[in-house]
Amino acid sequence: MTSQVSKTVLRLEAEEVQTLKDGINFKKQPEDGKCYIIYKGKDKMRACRNQCKHQGGLFIKDIEDMDGRTVRCTKHYWKLNVATMEYVNPPDSFMQDELEAVLSDTDGSLELLELNPPDPWTAEPREAQELHAGEITLTYITHACMELKAGNKRMMFDPWLTGPAFARGWWLLHEPPSDAMDRLSQADLIYISHMHSDHLSYPTLQQLSMKRPDIPIYVGDTSRPVFWYLEKSGVNLTNINVVPFGVWQNVDEHLRFMILMDGVHPEMDTCLIVEYKGHMILNTVDCTRPNNGRLPHGVDVMLSDFAGGASGFPMTFHGGKYTESWKAGFIKNERKKLLNYKTQLVKSLQPKIYCPFAGYFTEAHPSDRYIKETNIKNSAADLNESIRKSCPNILTWTPSPGSVLDLALALNDPSNRSAITEPPNDTKIYKDSWDFDLYLDELNASISAEIFKYKSWIQYYYKWAGFKGYNLVIRVIETDDDFEPLKGGYDYLVDFLDLSFPDVRPERDHAFEEIKNRVNVMRHVVLNGRLWDDLYIGFSNRMSRDPDVYHHRFWNHFQTELPLSAPDWDGFLQTVCEIRNSCALLLGLASGEAFFDITDPVFEEHVRKHNMHCTNVKPVNVLHGKQQMFPDV
Repeated sequence: MTSQVSKTVLRLEAEEVQTLKDGINFKKQPEDGKCYIIYKGKDKMRACRNQCKHQGGLFIKDIEDMDGRTVRCTKHYWKLNVATMEYVNPPDSFMQDELEAVLSDTDGSLELLELNPPDPWTAEPREAQELHAGEITLTYITHACMELKAGNKRMMFDPWLTGPAFARGWWLLHEPPSDAMDRLSQADLIYISHMHSDHLSYPTLQQLSMKRPDIPIYVGDTSRPVFWYLEKSGVNLTNINVVPFGVWQNVDEHLRFMILMDGVHPEMDTCLIVEYKGHMILNTVDCTRPNNGRLPHGVDVMLSDFAGGASGFPMTFHGGKYTESWKAGFIKNERKKLLNYKTQLVKSLQPKIYCPFAGYFTEAHPSDRYIKETNIKNSAADLNESIRKSCPNILTWTPSPGSVLDLALALNDPSNRSAITEPPNDTKIYKDSWDFDLYLDELNASISAEIFKYKSWIQYYYKWAGFKGYNLVIRVIETDDDFEPLKGGYDYLVDFLDLSFPDVRPERDHAFEEIKNRVNVMRHVVLNGRLWDDLYIGFSNRMSRDPDVYHHRFWNHFQTELPLSAPDWDGFLQTVCEIRNSCALLLGLASGEAFFDITDPVFEEHVRKHNMHCTNVKPVNVLHGKQQMFPDV
């Protein structure tokens, strides 16, 4: 069985993209003559093969279509609404298999991507066998963590049992069962969907590694490795298995699982199908478009996220339109759209049982009270109510920590109350203590790191980050917990067009963002080479931008594409020390004289002499009247 791959079936250069008209566009691949339909909407593009799902006929524009959204098959006159990918004649028949339309923000090109094979779970099919009570159970632990018992095997999903996620922004809403860590350490295998810290929890894995460092952990073969930070974390796990997408992994003769990629974020996100004796459990986790929208229908259990609110936008933005009333209206509308989308997704897939999870977090720290009050999320109960109204045949489960679903009982009689076992009445459901100081002390330790004594860390860090050639200038301001500028903190500009560090904004036209970062989180991120999700998703910055445009290239780079190895701060400090010593020699400083009391002009003169006379250390450049160390790093 070969692994699933993402293949480009059609590419349009920027000039061709600009010629696309609003609504329906027919395009042909010149190499193989295959035809495609691209629908250009107000906010996005959608695409599919020009092939009717009924009997393979070609579509043409429907002359009866008044709104420019429908095409008609030339064989039997079936009609497809390309804006929704639904067949409207006959109604309630099929959904069209959609291609992923990826518009490059680098060169303006458009690629249509197709997963091959599109439905790999159909390989080596197994007939569903009769189940006995207790043979398959799902136990909800907390957030996205579920324990699956199938036969005599136990599998855990995304264990986040302790500590914060995204530095200090997310904390567990639900109290895990008291034996959760023991359950985790005794599992036969663990699936971790992606690298976000509410799914890959290093505080949890640190405790696990003390009990069982060789526990088998399975992750998908994403372009950015799920465990890219493992070595830096210091956590000792010795049995991590990276598996290809779309290939069955056999656990025993009855149990197997398959990891699938996300269509929108294939570089980092995955979802999961588990099958036991022909019974399927689909866990889409956080995927925006799991398996590019192609998913199995009629599975026994479907799990998915539901809550929303997993972003700094718009709560952390200010200025311009970002008033409290605008934010409240936007958040309310997004919640409604997400609830409707999840309802329609479940309706289209028709699982026998649906459970919303992976949304049980809270902004518990007192300094994030504003976020907690503003970032209103969907409730699992509301989503399940919406699904029951739309699909009364689907059994819904709103889980509590420790509640158990018995699949055999639920399938035999969905009305059987014993199919779901709730925890005892005196069970603690919600957390009320999070050990804030334990985890914030670790962040605060970064503030006094040696590297931050030298302003040249700024140039070193952003050159390590490797993002440039983009007409964006950012101003970064270090702040306290309440986002007030920190006395003695750094306040600097970065011009990403040429990766320079000016004192004032350039006179040319440019995009601008002001980013206020909590100093403990920012310095922890810089010191350890972590991704900026800790800042953005963790609500540890406040932003304004002019114009009010989302800069995908910038944020995607700092959230997913930073180097896998942290900056070489030891090498940085060694070079700083060599330059300091050279300065002292050239300037004739007495032993112990304060180096950084030297005035800028004196320092600049030293730099020139250093560059002329020293060959055993990296040269130092003086640009625009300020020192800029290590320009080539």
